[in-house]
Amino acid sequence: MSQKRIALLFSGQGAQTVGMGRDLADAFPEAAALFQRADAQLGYSLSGVAWDGPEAALTETRHCQPALYVHGLACIEALRSVVGPFAFHAAAGLSLGEFTAHAAAGTFDFETGLRLVSERGTFMQEACETTAGGMAAMIGGDEAAVVQLAADCGVDVANFNCPGQLVLSGEKEGIAQAVSLAKERGIRMAKPLNVAGAYHSRLMQSAALKLSGVLAAAEFARPKCVVYCNVDAAPVSEAAEIRATLERQVTGSVRWTQTLEHLLDVEQCDLFLELGPGGVLAGLLGRTRKSAQCVSVTDATSVAAAAELLR
Repeated sequence: MSQKRIALLFSGQGAQTVGMGRDLADAFPEAAALFQRADAQLGYSLSGVAWDGPEAALTETRHCQPALYVHGLACIEALRSVVGPFAFHAAAGLSLGEFTAHAAAGTFDFETGLRLVSERGTFMQEACETTAGGMAAMIGGDEAAVVQLAADCGVDVANFNCPGQLVLSGEKEGIAQAVSLAKERGIRMAKPLNVAGAYHSRLMQSAALKLSGVLAAAEFARPKCVVYCNVDAAPVSEAAEIRATLERQVTGSVRWTQTLEHLLDVEQCDLFLELGPGGVLAGLLGRTRKSAQCVSVTDATSVAAAAELLR
């Protein structure tokens, strides 16, 4: 087995794609079993939505979040079925992916995590439907300038994705104003995003409050590896701290750049496995640190490639 220090990275909302997980379930009984357990627990065919769409149904927050959660864990199960149990030093996930990271680390079991992300997705969808929010990506600007622009327009910084890529979130009018002012603030490109609402902003407060109750009732254990939270870009291990950071994350900023830098420099991770569709996280890691090695595991073919590397 590889002696590299491995970090697992899990995808967030936006990475989903119709068909994700179907070939994993066909090739690996362990992956198929997770989708079956999810369908049984949720009381509808999540696998059907993930594999057959339509895209509009999969994009709905209440479907998308559990689908990405199950897919990320199915990728690990498929990989383990080829190479056996493998050690990893750390785990982190972008937004929704933070829950998948905790499930992989043993903070809670598969069913508990699925319930949490299903409820979270429903609460966030309800918040989207009762507010008029939007998001916009700010590309090629100075971080301080983007943070100041957000403050001036009364919106929040939702994501620090990688150097030169931040995402703003908030009331539609504020986002439109930020987009119109971006050029004069030295930001190369401002791009409104096609999303249902203002994730990781103050407009999600109602979802955070509802999630708080669900988190309080859930069983949490100490993670078996280092798990980084989005809001502080720091490791969390105590149950109370994990609950608090998962709640704050709904309205707080995703500090992904800092998380990756800490995984590289503090945790000394030298091999990253991205578990989920799209290769988005590998791209963000490459823009954060060109030399970092990342393998995206998303389907049966990429499982085989990753297994070769782990051997």
